[in-house]
Amino acid sequence: MDIRVDDLTGPEVTALIREHLQSMFLHSPPESVHALDIEKLKKPEITFWSAWEQGELVGCGALKELDGRHGEVKSMRTASGHLRKGVARQMLQHIVDEAKRRGYKRLSLETGSMAAFEPARRLYESFGFAYCEPFADYIEDPNSVFMTKEV
Repeated sequence: MDIRVDDLTGPEVTALIREHLQSMFLHSPPESVHALDIEKLKKPEITFWSAWEQGELVGCGALKELDGRHGEVKSMRTASGHLRKGVARQMLQHIVDEAKRRGYKRLSLETGSMAAFEPARRLYESFGFAYCEPFADYIEDPNSVFMTKEV
């Protein structure tokens, strides 16, 4: 799998982000959707990666710098035709490795509390993420869970 920094201009990536946002709004009320659109993903504090296999987009993920010691996992998505093939695991490992390289001490994330997000929660748990209180600008929300780990 080739994981590379992406400028978010390609049609495949645009379609995957659109699919990601549609899915988030399908499973969460609008006020509880924290997924970022293309323009918000282009902010300088966010690094976005796309994952490719044999010329096909298989997934994406991003890392947002909250401060010089704390990063946030964002926009983790596997293309629907590549679910359960280890794409998300490889992307998350890439993000964790980059957080360590940057010298972050903590990596956090927000994901949904509903059943549709159970596979994501299990993945994060397998990487050592533990449930925590809201961080950064998040607030308590019954539709969200917050997780963190030291890196």
